[in-house]
Amino acid sequence: MRQILDLLLRALLVLAGAALLTFTLLWHAPGDPATTIAVARYDSVVSQEIIAQIRAEAGLDAGYWTAFRHWVTPLLAGDLGNSAVSGRPIWPEMRTAMALTAPLALSGLLIGLGLSIPLAMLAVRHPGGWVDRGAVAVASLGAAMPAYWLALLLILLFAVKLLWLPAMGTGSARHLILPALTLGLGTAAALTRILRSALLEARGAPFLPALARRGVQRRERALSHIAPHAAIPVLTVAGLELAFLLEGTVMVEVIFARPGLGGFLIHAIQARDFPKVQAVVLLIALVFVVVNLLTDLLYQLVDPRIGESDA
Repeated sequence: MRQILDLLLRALLVLAGAALLTFTLLWHAPGDPATTIAVARYDSVVSQEIIAQIRAEAGLDAGYWTAFRHWVTPLLAGDLGNSAVSGRPIWPEMRTAMALTAPLALSGLLIGLGLSIPLAMLAVRHPGGWVDRGAVAVASLGAAMPAYWLALLLILLFAVKLLWLPAMGTGSARHLILPALTLGLGTAAALTRILRSALLEARGAPFLPALARRGVQRRERALSHIAPHAAIPVLTVAGLELAFLLEGTVMVEVIFARPGLGGFLIHAIQARDFPKVQAVVLLIALVFVVVNLLTDLLYQLVDPRIGESDA
């Protein structure tokens, strides 16, 4: 119980730091946000009176700490506030964007796991063989290739040349395939290298020959000893990849013209809609914190000695 409370306390400190840093960076961003908000709201040339009115509404004429307090006080009650441009509450619109982004991120993670686990297991069966060298080469190539370049290659091949899949938009499961592959192939590259190294290290553990001499079957050694030993680094990378996938969907959604958090954030940045930008950044920080918290708890389930050493 004490360990869980300690993890929760650290999570709250990270969220508080993320909120303060996000507000500070946006507060000191160059340019006049009131003018940008006015143009985005009225879509025309605006007078200085309207700009001054918007500056007062958005709290831009208040001091730094006053504006921060006005933003963070309702946030503590779960209120993300209203858009500086439209005046509508942020949460319903962001919830709709999240509902479109979450399936994409989860699909990318499932593709990454579905490719990396069998590929790594095949590679470690014969270390140094052609399958192992091929797996390492493919994983290195996938890790070195930027997501936007991979997305363009997939569009060129499957949408332009072969005409198998749509390149942009939503509407059916076929629209999800290319963006999910873009995220999943990059995830598979990272997971394959880590899982291969973890399995090789676990297979070389000094206690395994002793277990074999005691008559422990190979299957039992793999499930009860090798798998838990290899699971720790894999859990770490898989948790981080899940959090990074949510961040990576922003760029992928823009490339494939998919509605979601990507379009939500880009439009907010262009309009200098600070409350929306802050809401998205805090959401991503919250996902990182929750994923790390769950990963730490899974550590103790896989290997209870980790919790004992921390205590």
